[in-house]
Amino acid sequence: MIDISESVMQFLLAFIVVIPLVGAVAALLPAPPGLKGTSPDQAVLRHGVTVTGAILVAAIVLAAGFDHDHPSKMQATTDISWIPALDVRIHLGIDGISLPLLVLTALLTFLCALYSYFKPPTGPSPKAFVALLLVLESGTLATFAVLDLLLFFLAFEMVLIPMYFLIARWGGAQRQAAAWKFILYTLLGSVVMLLGLLLIGLKSGTFDMVALATDNGRGLTSSVQVIAVLAIGIGLAVKTPMWPLHSWLPDAHTAAPTVGSVLLAGVLLKMGTYGFVRILLPITPDGMHTFAPYLAAFAVVGIVYGSLACLALVRPGSKGDLKRLIAYSSVGHMGFVLLGIASMTPTGVNGALFANIAHGLITGLLFFLVGAVKDRYGTADLDTLSGATGAALYGRAPRLGGLLAFAAVASLGLPGLAGFWGEMLALFGSFDPADGLSRPAFLTFMSIAAFGTLLTAAYMLMVVRRVCMGEKREEPQLADVQTYEFAAWTPLVALTVLAGLWPAALLGLTDPAVQKLLAGGKS
Repeated sequence: MIDISESVMQFLLAFIVVIPLVGAVAALLPAPPGLKGTSPDQAVLRHGVTVTGAILVAAIVLAAGFDHDHPSKMQATTDISWIPALDVRIHLGIDGISLPLLVLTALLTFLCALYSYFKPPTGPSPKAFVALLLVLESGTLATFAVLDLLLFFLAFEMVLIPMYFLIARWGGAQRQAAAWKFILYTLLGSVVMLLGLLLIGLKSGTFDMVALATDNGRGLTSSVQVIAVLAIGIGLAVKTPMWPLHSWLPDAHTAAPTVGSVLLAGVLLKMGTYGFVRILLPITPDGMHTFAPYLAAFAVVGIVYGSLACLALVRPGSKGDLKRLIAYSSVGHMGFVLLGIASMTPTGVNGALFANIAHGLITGLLFFLVGAVKDRYGTADLDTLSGATGAALYGRAPRLGGLLAFAAVASLGLPGLAGFWGEMLALFGSFDPADGLSRPAFLTFMSIAAFGTLLTAAYMLMVVRRVCMGEKREEPQLADVQTYEFAAWTPLVALTVLAGLWPAALLGLTDPAVQKLLAGGKS
């Protein structure tokens, strides 16, 4: 930790949220003569790397200046009146819950920009691509930094348009249909969510998330809390995505360009679960208490459903798409996050937040790797890839094969890697749920979720068997991992190992903040 004054911390947080928007506008302007490089396209892609790199540096400095002795306290706060008539304020701040998500977003967006510089996406001009990437980053970072309900809603919605265009303009087959499905599902969910947020604000007299969390639902009747949780929960569940509101996700991932899939899985899905932790748990505890068993039930159905869908896709002869399979695996992994939240215990919620970060790192890496496999083979269809015996990636591109196997075992929750701790803590949370929740019901949910981990191991090992192993055929050698790919993927590999071996680094941040949140703002 380094000693940074509060005013500098405030500036850094505002810089992180606003600069991507400035960078997006600059990306659409003509490149200055001295910065064009070999072409205007290269100049704008380099601009994307520079801006996202500056945001990442600012996020790392912010994390270094964060007071790790008091992670439950809101830090780097800015609080300015914006719309006095509605008492809407530009209120920014971070604590131990939002800081890891902020850094993860900055890291993944930078790695996507770096990857795109060396391998530009096929489609229209990169100008619009870079601008959309930066608007997407700004909206996501703002979601994790704002402390006003209406501002949260605006940031939450801000990411929809750039992601729609990234899929619709730079995606693969069926991209238009997938983009429309994505935006319709999320917009319909958001309309209901807005009604719930307005209900809380109007009934309590404030939209300030810190004041509402400290009040801990005392200013809201139980019936208002139940209605608010139902309305807001639907909007958040669509984004998470919770079964059965998940069906937009496989299509969106299958059609999206590689970097679109990385950001969708690594960052956008986290916005939904973050909303559950930041808004519903502390502000409407009675409403969450009512719906927690149902949330847990949907979560475990999602875990088993996602795993069974993956097993069906990986079976020989099923024409399963590798990107689609990873998308369905996300439904299962996010089920563990929701199960941890539904337990309403510090153990379960910490597990959910840890699983969020682990999923962002591991699934981000998996989508990068599957994109690389698709680029080399020209397809992500498992049957075409593996032929009769297997794709023999170990023999044809050993480093790529080794990385894919590493990401697969990390995803199935191998102890010692990041995927293990979040899922284990979510199961522990279900083993002993919050007071007033049915323990027999949650023990049943825990057992079903534990069975889901076995199914996850089964399909991930089948993926490794079919893609990495097999007889080496008389075909030309594939290009192995390139230098720029190493640069983009190494941070994700390193952080997956680090989080697995040293979980206290993350849990030390989240635990005091979660304890305070669940105790109604009292540390």
